[in-house]
Amino acid sequence: MLRFIWGQLRGRAGRSVALMVGVLVATTGFVVLTGATTTSRLDITGAVERNTRAAYDILVRPKGTRTPLEAERRLVQPNYLSGLFGGITPAQYEQVRQIPGIDVAAPIAMLGYSTSSVRVRFDLTDAVDRSLERQVIRLDPTFMAERGLSTAPSRPRYVYVTKRPLIYPEWDGDRNDSSSPYSDGRTYRYNPECGEVPREALPGGRSEPICDPQLMVQPANGGLTSERESWSVDTVRLLPDGRFEANSWLPDRAQRVVTDQLVVTYRVTVPFLLAAVDPDAEQRLVGLRDAVTEGRPLRPDDTTTETPLGPGALQRSIPVLSTSRPYLDVTVRSALTRLPQARPAGLDVDELERTMRRATGIGAGVREYALTDGYRDLLAEGISDTGCCMGDMQTIIQAGAPEYERLPDGTLRAVARPAFDPALYGGQNNLNFRPRPWLADDSGFRPVTALPQPPTGSNLQIRVWRTVGVFDPEKLSGFSDLSRVPLETYEPPRTDGADERSRQALGGRPLEPSGNPAGYLSSPPLLLTSLAAVPKLLEGDANRTRTAPISAIRVRVTDVAGYTERSAERVRLVAERIADRTGLDVDLTFGSSPAPQTVELPAGSFGRPELRLTEPWSALGVASVITRAVDRKSVVLFLLVLVVCALFLGNAVSAAVRDRRPELAVLACLGWPVRRIGALILGEVALLGLGAGLLSLALAVPLGAALGIEVDWRRAALAVPVALLLALAAGAVPALRAARAHPAGALRPVVAGARRVRRPRTLVGLAVTNLLRTPGRTLLGAGALAIGVAALTLVTAAAYAFRGTIVGSLLGDVVSLSVRGADTAAAAATVLLGAAAVADVLYLNIRDRAAELATLRALGWTDGALARLVGYEGLALGVAGAMTGAAVGLGGAAWMIGGLPGALVLVATLVALGGVLVTSLAALVPTTLLRRLRTARLLAEE
Repeated sequence: MLRFIWGQLRGRAGRSVALMVGVLVATTGFVVLTGATTTSRLDITGAVERNTRAAYDILVRPKGTRTPLEAERRLVQPNYLSGLFGGITPAQYEQVRQIPGIDVAAPIAMLGYSTSSVRVRFDLTDAVDRSLERQVIRLDPTFMAERGLSTAPSRPRYVYVTKRPLIYPEWDGDRNDSSSPYSDGRTYRYNPECGEVPREALPGGRSEPICDPQLMVQPANGGLTSERESWSVDTVRLLPDGRFEANSWLPDRAQRVVTDQLVVTYRVTVPFLLAAVDPDAEQRLVGLRDAVTEGRPLRPDDTTTETPLGPGALQRSIPVLSTSRPYLDVTVRSALTRLPQARPAGLDVDELERTMRRATGIGAGVREYALTDGYRDLLAEGISDTGCCMGDMQTIIQAGAPEYERLPDGTLRAVARPAFDPALYGGQNNLNFRPRPWLADDSGFRPVTALPQPPTGSNLQIRVWRTVGVFDPEKLSGFSDLSRVPLETYEPPRTDGADERSRQALGGRPLEPSGNPAGYLSSPPLLLTSLAAVPKLLEGDANRTRTAPISAIRVRVTDVAGYTERSAERVRLVAERIADRTGLDVDLTFGSSPAPQTVELPAGSFGRPELRLTEPWSALGVASVITRAVDRKSVVLFLLVLVVCALFLGNAVSAAVRDRRPELAVLACLGWPVRRIGALILGEVALLGLGAGLLSLALAVPLGAALGIEVDWRRAALAVPVALLLALAAGAVPALRAARAHPAGALRPVVAGARRVRRPRTLVGLAVTNLLRTPGRTLLGAGALAIGVAALTLVTAAAYAFRGTIVGSLLGDVVSLSVRGADTAAAAATVLLGAAAVADVLYLNIRDRAAELATLRALGWTDGALARLVGYEGLALGVAGAMTGAAVGLGGAAWMIGGLPGALVLVATLVALGGVLVTSLAALVPTTLLRRLRTARLLAEE
């Protein structure tokens, strides 16, 4: 039997090779392309309990930054982005921006807490005894925060009030280190331990300096000391008319200021969280430009400017938008004491402090001043070099997220941490202009790190920010308490007491940030600069904040308005693409809802008792999980390659059976049983399939490597059974028909019988008639082409008309169809195999009707006329198959999306025209057989 089968295949070598090549192409394509079906899929779990939409639909964060509570219970605390510093590179951000279906991709880079200063003012007018010639007013400041529950006393400050004349230092821009000019025209020795201070005129023409420890030479690193350790002596002259005269330093000169009231000003260090954004993206996302109330908005090209400050010194300054609401709960209370016997003139700093401490006095009242008032006063001065606002970035503090312990009743207990190490501000040789915040010495709840100091090298680098505009954070989208949706970037940092004891301790007011970077409550970013300023600002830093500065990307998806299943699927697909391309963590924000949590704060070091708070956390409406799964849509497309190949192969085997009917009839007459005749046909097909499978096994791995698709040997080994099964499936029906055929059937024609004879009047009509004579073969060829065109229509519609994805509903379920490169290749291969099937139908028609065509040639038909006849047959097959396939693909896509947009119709039309064109080109191959027809021989045989 095997020898007989081999002889049959050798006798039809050309046909056998063509069939084996078809099986080889289909099998190799299937095996290689299925290596690309395993892909990353983002699955969403959980029910959406609230139909809400935040300003963004997807939050993209660095890999591994989800907190344990978020991972386990999908809970997120307010302003959670404030504790996330860097981790996303600009290249990854560009990858996200290029993904189709994204309306806005807004990056935000949390840089950390910079230090600024806010002035506190105390009116001492009523504390002055105008009858005394000389007196000192002592202020004993106490810092208060967290609704007065955290308190810390500071070193006293002093104001010396004298009626005697004062001699003031002058600034002429040319002071040397040994002497200083004064207002009396004389020059006095400069004492670095006393500073450039006023001198009190004494009897006899003498004068003595009134030292001020705040003006003495200080260590370069002010951050090594707390602002509670600062003390000073201000000198004021009480004029005969009852007004007060004092010296005021301006940037380029000194001047005397006379006022009706005695108001002293001190500076308190305030940390503000600084973040960098893309101004245009932030405007589209939350309306940042519309929230600017003074000055100008940020511009995308706002960057770091460098200003030489003299030999070896360079200042780097960035433009920022400053907040109009500082969200600070800090008050300074000062007890006033009048010291009538204190005489500070002529004393050095050490003796001055001892003298002031020993002095006794009379209570003169209490003054309080809130830092929020000082900040508003600063804003009221307007944006200028001497007014609002500037701050230092010599040391940028970064505070991470707090950790929690879960108590039996479900309460979250924040884990307390010791006060962070002042060494974060650097060593003695580092430069910081301001002392560290007083509450930084309190216990905290957040891990604290610091960006490195600017490299010193040969140049001293000073980093500062300057205000170019003021924005109101409560005018940003989603910020208002009335319309706030959870998971916004900017949320008011307020938390209420959870029990009666805590509410009483807080005075019925919410707890607000205290100014401690490591404190529990974190403020939103209140200083905003442009992303363009970050690289130059952090130049020279080895920290990842410079190389990967972006903390998160907030993404809003197009065509999403509120929550629907279709919108959810559209968002899911975009999130899946982001995760697949970047490897970053993605979270979906739609359906998120308030989930207040009871949080227990351990007692602080400065007197705050233990508190139970109700904090407005958010619950994610759905959870996203990245899984590795098989793309079922791709598998279907790849199976279609096999289906079309099976149709092509089945048609060829059927034609071979019809061609060999006389031979098979003779075998039946010689006594061959039915099963042996069927085995003969199946054996020939199986041998072709086996040969194609072995060749595919050898080609799959190198071809996959060339295409960048991982194909291991186990997957490649599937080529043999796939090719064998494909061949057997294609040959089963023809083999069964051959086995059951009666020997007398060899005498019947191979065409369908005509019920009514019509005479075709045109070549087109004759071509259609010829196709109808073999309806099975015609339907098979047109069907193979239709399958390919339908698949290509869906794939092309998803890629071009729907930005890479069709999202719709099918049988009540939301489904999506995303296009990958392997899908396009499979659809194109299916169309090409369909075109090959059409060409094979034409070839078989020419072969079976060779005698008819020879007769027409003998009657005078030219080769051109015969070629047009065959061409019209191919065109008719192509039009029928392509139009049917395009209609099926168009209908399937329209059914999914529930509409018929013009772009979809255009895509279907173009694909159909492409299918007709490919088929017409394929039809050129069989027409070349017409020239090889031997007219005389065929007529003689006929």
